[in-house]
Amino acid sequence: MAERREQVPQPPTPGFYLRHRSRGFAAHVNATGSHLRSLRELTAKVLADLGVDADAVDTAQLVVSELVGNAVRACGDHVPVVVEVYAASFGVAVNVHDPDPHTLPRRRGVPLDHATAESGRGLALLDLLTPDWHVIRSSIGKQVRCRVACPVSAAREPR
Repeated sequence: MAERREQVPQPPTPGFYLRHRSRGFAAHVNATGSHLRSLRELTAKVLADLGVDADAVDTAQLVVSELVGNAVRACGDHVPVVVEVYAASFGVAVNVHDPDPHTLPRRRGVPLDHATAESGRGLALLDLLTPDWHVIRSSIGKQVRCRVACPVSAAREPR
């Protein structure tokens, strides 16, 4: 486990606590721009080390960005979130937990390419990238769970 910690960068900043897992990580962060950049880099590094294909890595990074961004829009800057990313038998799991159980993501009826759509494209994008995403409420808020499909053989044990 100590070897794994040396391979994965962890920003030396307050508000970013990283828990390593054998096939991914859980990061407890206060959502800021720099923390989101670190989460995206961490997602790419961890998944690449596991042998996940590049398209699935890119998709996971995009999903992390969208879900953390939604949490900030719902709860405000510096909201505490828990971001989990890990390889599983179906591909990659991306889960984001925030403290607001009342502001649930909802799909809008506007197509992605509609000229009047000024916002709200993120959830439609999630529908395209991770069609079985869902939300569960918890005792401390809500968690959005996404599955990024990739070949099972592509995910291997960390190097």
